[in-house]
This record gives sequence, structure tokens and C-alpha cells, in this order.
Amino acid sequence: MTDTDTDADAALRGAEPTTVRDALDTGEPLPGTTGFAGAVDGRLVRDVLGRVPLFVESGAETDSDPDEPTWSFEPTALEEPTLFPAGTVAPVDDPVAGQASRWTLPDPDPADRDAALEALDDAIRTATEAAQRDDREIAVAFSGGVDSALVAELLDAPLYVVGFPDSHDVEAARTAADAMGRDLTVIELEPVDLERAVPEVARATGRTNAMDVQIALPLSLVGERVAADGFDALAVGQGADELFGGYEKVVRLDHRVDAETVRGAVREQIRSLPDQLPRDVLTIEATGLAPVAPFLHDAVVEAALRLPDELLADEERRKRGFRQVAAWYLPDEVAHRDKKAVQYGSLVARELDRLARQAGYKRRMDDHVGKYVASLLADGDAPEPVGADADGE
Repeated sequence: MTDTDTDADAALRGAEPTTVRDALDTGEPLPGTTGFAGAVDGRLVRDVLGRVPLFVESGAETDSDPDEPTWSFEPTALEEPTLFPAGTVAPVDDPVAGQASRWTLPDPDPADRDAALEALDDAIRTATEAAQRDDREIAVAFSGGVDSALVAELLDAPLYVVGFPDSHDVEAARTAADAMGRDLTVIELEPVDLERAVPEVARATGRTNAMDVQIALPLSLVGERVAADGFDALAVGQGADELFGGYEKVVRLDHRVDAETVRGAVREQIRSLPDQLPRDVLTIEATGLAPVAPFLHDAVVEAALRLPDELLADEERRKRGFRQVAAWYLPDEVAHRDKKAVQYGSLVARELDRLARQAGYKRRMDDHVGKYVASLLADGDAPEPVGADADGE
């Protein structure tokens, strides 16, 4: 794909060309979008947080065959796809060697507590209002946690939860929906659902490692049902843990982080998003839905970067400021509840491990689940890895 054989809308996703041109001219990393990527004026671009996936042919050179695609929004269109770095610009005809950094994540001073909370509330409302401007029917991937609950409340969209019958997420979603006075559609899984969906997820994302597949499977399975019910888009709470201090390691400051402060550790997690988000976006898009992630709007990112340590996380509570804002809209029991990561809360990780062992891939083997995933793909059809593993906490 090149910008000469497609129109502007097909060549650039997530923003208008004029917005991207302005951002290129000024170097503004957060120009008021939910991310962008593609080609504009003969240049490839990907926003500072990599919210729109973009892949380039790793062997592409300036003298490559002009009839062969050198970049794509999906890894399956390329022979040797590699993620185009976030915040980068490159000539369309030289997408690998010509890469140059254009945008970096801002590092503002923290705001005072009250101003930070007000700004975060304003930003979240701005983001959810922007998500509703398009004429599309949206449903919410709902786990019962504060992230998806706030998205559901502000979008006033139908709720869908996916998980095995005895899973934490199904029970948490039921109690949260009751507390919010909302109806809930429960998608109860069986092992055969995973066997069917694993190859689809691996091909769509270009990833076969166990963690990525475990995280993507619930999104894929809930997306299938939402699409079948006639919706156009799936809203998710993605980004909240990274932006607002949702991980234990940002408090512990252990070997998993390099930073020496909570705020610095949160910033590290934000910088991990460009490798994680393509997995989620590609998974949702493969079901025929548009992904909607309000917390990844530039306005929310900017407000999150200004949160002081006291509004991030401590040993007693994570996402402190975010939960305070959420409590203005949600019942306290929902705004302040903790939840498990989706792959564990849905029991998808447990059941995928069980399927792998039943197929003969024992835990004593290195990456036994990953080997099982590869076995479910047709011979020679295993995708090349295109992104880093996410920790999936």
C-alpha cells in the first residue's frame, strides 16, 4: 500500500490530514486525537502512543519492487511485518532506513490535587463526548471493574461480559451492573470457543506468544457476539491501568521498573502502550467492529501526565485520582473495587493452559502454551512476531 494508490482517507487513519500536518509542523505530540497512523504527503506517521497500528516491510528498501506493499495497517498484508515505531515519521518509499523520531511523550510538572482532578474529569468527558459524535452503535466490553464501568456509564451503552461460568469477571460484572441499575449480556465460554478463536486471534494480531493470545481472546469472543447483535463498535477501558497507576509494580518499584518514583514508574507503563495496543485494536477490528478507547484520547493522556504521586497509587490503593473522578459517576462499590486482569478474571488463561496440557504440551516444556497456539495454526501459517510481549497484569 502506498499513498499514491489510495485516497487520503484510506491512507491515513485516526485523524484528518490537516491535523497531522499541523502536528508534523509544530511537533505537538497530543493534538487532540485518539491516535493516528498512515501516509500523508508522502510520509508515514504513527502517533506518540501508537494507538493506531502501522506495520512496515522489514526488508523494504528504496529500490524495492514498487508493486510490492511496503506498509500496511495489518501485519497479514506483509511478508515480514514489523511495527513502525510510535512517534516516528519516514518517507513512504524508505519506511525502514528513513525513520526519524518526530514526537515524544510530554513530561509536564504535576498539577496540584484539586486542579488535577478537575482537569481529569473534563478530559474524560471530552473523550467520551468525542466517541459519541460518530453515528455508530456502541457496546461496552464490561468486566465489572472501574475502567469499563466508567466507560459504560458515560457512553450509556449496552454491557457485555465474557468468561467461563465460574469466572471472577462474570460475577463482578453481574454485581456491578446491578449496582449501576443496568442490564448485562453474559457470554459464557466453553473450551471449544478457545480452540476455535485462538488461530483467528493469532493471525489477526501476528502474535502467538501465550500472554498476548490470552489477553486478546476475551476481546475477540466478546467482539464476535457484539458484532452479531448488530453493533458497529466496541468500547473498552484500555489504557487506564497504564495512565493512572493501576499496576502493583509502580508502587513496589521492584525489578520490573527502572524508575525510582511512582510517577516515573507510571510513565514507564505509558511508554509500553505502543507495543500493546496493536494487539487489542487488531483483535477488535478482526471481529468487524471499530475499537473505542476513550481513556486513550489525547486530552485524557495529557491530564494523566499531570497527576501528582498522591493521585496515582500507594500501598493501599491504585488509580487513586481516577477512582475519585469515577466515584462522581458510579456507586462507590464499583468505583473502588479491584479486579483481576482480563485473562485471569475471565479464566481464559487457566482454560488455555488446560487445553495445552490436554494436547500434550506439559508445563515442564518451555512456553508450552505458545507451542500449543502454534499447533492450532495451519502448517506454515504461523505469523511472524511483530510486537513485544505485554506483562498483562
